[in-house]
Amino acid sequence: MNDYKKSIITNMVVLSIPTVLEEVMSTLLQYVDTAMVGHLGEEATAAVSTTTTIGWLIGGAIHAVGIAMLALMSRAVGERDEKRLRALSEQTVFLVILCAVFFGGISMLLAPYIPVWMGAAPDVRGPASEYFFIISVPMLFRASSLIFGSCIRATLDTKRPMIVNLIANVMNVILDYVLIYILDMGVRGAAYATAICHITAGTLMFMVYLKKPELSFDIKMIRPKKKLLHEISGIALPAMGTKLTSSLGYVVFAGMVSGMGTTIFAAHSIAVNAETIFYIPGYGLSSATSAMTGVAVGEKNRKKLSVIIKASVAMTIGTMIISGIILFMIANPLMAVFTDSARVVDLGASMLKLVAFSEPFFGLMVCMQGLFYGMGRTKNVFYVEAFSMWGIRILFTFLVVKVWQLGLTEVWYCMIADNITKALLLTGSMLYVLKKKKLWTD
Repeated sequence: MNDYKKSIITNMVVLSIPTVLEEVMSTLLQYVDTAMVGHLGEEATAAVSTTTTIGWLIGGAIHAVGIAMLALMSRAVGERDEKRLRALSEQTVFLVILCAVFFGGISMLLAPYIPVWMGAAPDVRGPASEYFFIISVPMLFRASSLIFGSCIRATLDTKRPMIVNLIANVMNVILDYVLIYILDMGVRGAAYATAICHITAGTLMFMVYLKKPELSFDIKMIRPKKKLLHEISGIALPAMGTKLTSSLGYVVFAGMVSGMGTTIFAAHSIAVNAETIFYIPGYGLSSATSAMTGVAVGEKNRKKLSVIIKASVAMTIGTMIISGIILFMIANPLMAVFTDSARVVDLGASMLKLVAFSEPFFGLMVCMQGLFYGMGRTKNVFYVEAFSMWGIRILFTFLVVKVWQLGLTEVWYCMIADNITKALLLTGSMLYVLKKKKLWTD
C-alpha cells in the first residue's frame, strides 16, 4: 500500500472513531433511559413508547435536511468554494428555523390526537400526549443539533459533534434519575429530561457551528434563496422519502408480528432492540464516509473517491463480521438481560443467532447508503428502500403470517432477505454510477 492510500485510510479511521463511539454511546444511554422508564410500570412505558414512531418520523425528516447539507457543504469544502459555503451556511440557519416552526408547530398541535391514532389505551392517552407535547416544545434545539451537527461533520470534524451528543445524553440519564425517582415526577419527569437534553445539544452544537470559520455567515443574509433551496430539496426530499418509507414499513412489519402471540412478539421486539447495538458501528462508519465522499466529489478526485469506497466497504464489512460473531456467541445472555421469561429468551436468542450471519450484508447496505448520501444521490437509496421494504419484507411477511401461517423464524428470513436485497441492489447501483464516471447527481 502506497503512502497516498495510507493517508486516506488513516484519515478515515480517525474520522470514523468519534462517529462510531457517538452512535454506540448514544444507544447504550438510550438503553438506560428506557430501563428507567420501564421500572415505572407498563402504563409509563406505553405512554413514552406510544409516540416513538412519530418521533422517529420527525427526527428522520429533519435529519434528511442534514443529509442534504452535508452532501452540498462537503462538496463545497472539496472545491474550496468559500462563497458557496457561506451561502449554504446561511441557508442552513434558515432551514433550522423553518424545520423548528413547521415540525414543532405540527407536533404540538397534534399531540392530543396522536396517542388516539396510535391505538393507545384510554388511561395512557393523557400521559402520552403530555410527554409528546413537552419533548416537541424545544424543536428548534432538536433541529439545531441534527442539522448543524451534519454541517460540522461536512468539514471533516467528527470529534466535536460526538462530544456535544455525549454531554447531552449523559445529562439526559442523570436528569431521568433525578426527575423520575428523586422528585417523583414519573413520565412528566422523563419528558422534561428529554427536552432539556435537546436544548443542551442544540445550544452546544450551534456554539460549535459559530466557531467554525469556514461556516461563518452574515445574519442579514439569512433568507430563502430559491436556487439553493431547489438544490437542497432535490437531495433532502428523497432522503425524507426513504425515512418515511422505512418507518412506515417497520410499523406495518411490527403490526403483523404482534398478531402472532404475546410470547412471539415479545421475543421479536426484544431481539430487534438487542441487535441494535451490534449494527450501530456500521452507521458510525457510514457517517464519516459520507463527509469524506462529499469532499472527494468536490475535489473531482476520482482516485481518492475510489480509495474511500474500497476502504469504507472493507472496514464496515470487517467490523460487522466481528459484530456478528460476538452477537452469535452472546445471544442467550443478551436476551436474558431484557427478560426473565425462558421461552422468550430461547426464541429471541435463536433469532439473534440467525441474523448474526447477515450482519456483513447489513454493513454493506449501510456503507452504500453513506456513500450515496455523500455524493448527494439520495434518489438511489429511496428507490431501493421502497422496493425492498415493501416488495420483499412486507409482502413476504404478509404471506408468511397471514397466508402460510408459519413461525417467527420465517418472518426473520423475510427481514434478512430485505437487508441482503438492499445491500446487493445498492452495490450494483454504485458500480453503475462509477462506470458512468459521474461523480455528482444528474
